[in-house]
Amino acid sequence: MEKYDAIIIGSGQGGMPLARALAKAGWKTAMIEQKHVGGTCINEGCTPTKTMVASAEAVYMARRAKNFGVQAGNVSVNMQAIYQRKQDIVNSFRNGDERRLINDGVQLIWGRASFIGPKSIEVSLNNGGEPLQMTAETIVINTGGRSRPIKLDGLEQIPYLDSTSILDLTELPDHLLIIGGSYVALEFGQMFRRFGSQVTIIQRSGCLLGREDVDVAEAVLGIIRDDGIQVLLNAETRQVERDSAGKIHLKVTNPEGDHNLVCSHLLLAAGRIPNSDRLNLPAAGIETDPQGYIRTNERLETNVPGVYAIGDVKGGPAFTHISYDDFRILKKNLLEKGNASILGRMIPYTMFIDPQLGRIGMIETDARKQFLNLKVAKIPMSYIARALETDQARGFIKALVDMDTQQIVGGAVLGADGGEIMAMIQIAMLGKLPYTVLRDATFAHPTFSEGLNTLFADLP
Repeated sequence: MEKYDAIIIGSGQGGMPLARALAKAGWKTAMIEQKHVGGTCINEGCTPTKTMVASAEAVYMARRAKNFGVQAGNVSVNMQAIYQRKQDIVNSFRNGDERRLINDGVQLIWGRASFIGPKSIEVSLNNGGEPLQMTAETIVINTGGRSRPIKLDGLEQIPYLDSTSILDLTELPDHLLIIGGSYVALEFGQMFRRFGSQVTIIQRSGCLLGREDVDVAEAVLGIIRDDGIQVLLNAETRQVERDSAGKIHLKVTNPEGDHNLVCSHLLLAAGRIPNSDRLNLPAAGIETDPQGYIRTNERLETNVPGVYAIGDVKGGPAFTHISYDDFRILKKNLLEKGNASILGRMIPYTMFIDPQLGRIGMIETDARKQFLNLKVAKIPMSYIARALETDQARGFIKALVDMDTQQIVGGAVLGADGGEIMAMIQIAMLGKLPYTVLRDATFAHPTFSEGLNTLFADLP
């Protein structure tokens, strides 16, 4: 059994920099990866999807050129070229990260890991060689997650798509049917609508984005429908089948009645589950919650001392920047003998529909329960000169202020560059600046940022 100082299972956006940091510090470090270096972000998430979103935005702007007094002519989409552009960027990121791991002294092992004891791992190698057995006092689980399967009569006979396989399409769907109503569904739905597909979204609950405030969810719904996407809410999927011509028929029931939806492609976007079920965690005594997420404390340590879990596999917000912050916590604690934890960290995120939705801090529903003297500052994007000048006036900016302390406790920016404007609110929150600083600041004109002056103008 080969002995290491540290074993990291999975090369996601927390595991990769941690492996490099440990190896550079002199630790004998092994990283086990089953498929591709880079994790979900580089291979199946942020990088490929946002690359394709950029292509969709280019199509959208070209088709709207006449709004700016420009005659662009006929606009067509080459899905093969869009796919290749996406794949070139993914390969560049993936290969670069692999080189950096090796150059920094990490032993990269290709295979599937499973526990055979509290500090012992067996790796079934991709090349079919004799399984490796290895041990370390420090083991970090960074195996991420995958698309959640759903129960639907007839689904096993349908060549459906998930958030990974849809990225490999080189032909444009005639009609894309999406089951789900959150980030994945909305980003892909708007993207393919702009490419030219007919798109229908089937959402089980009565609203999109169930974790957002009602005004945010309703505004997003309006934008999606305005873009020509059909959305069925409170919809229950009953049965799916494929006819002799290859068309997919989905039977759906909602308060408006029964629907027989016919499409060319079906995308399942009903959430994700953790990749913990293949690790043989009982052999190590590692505990999970009922959904399979690995339980950790505020220092990311499991119930087994010396075994940690980071990124999506531990549950909580499934964002790349959270996984990277997990790395920083473990680096601080393992190499610098610090006492960093996840307690109190802010959770920013951006949904890359157009306009973007940037979110930070509390939602209004929760803030009203905690702060008795809460004020809500809110303006439509049409109040901002830059939004009108660039014909990007959909959406709004909203901030929540505890008037007893003048501190901003939450914000949502549904608008052009919403993620960037959200980050300005976050910086104010990080610095514990009163809202009056943003209200009275001199921002350059004309920018989206100066909307923060207007946002807080009516607060005392």
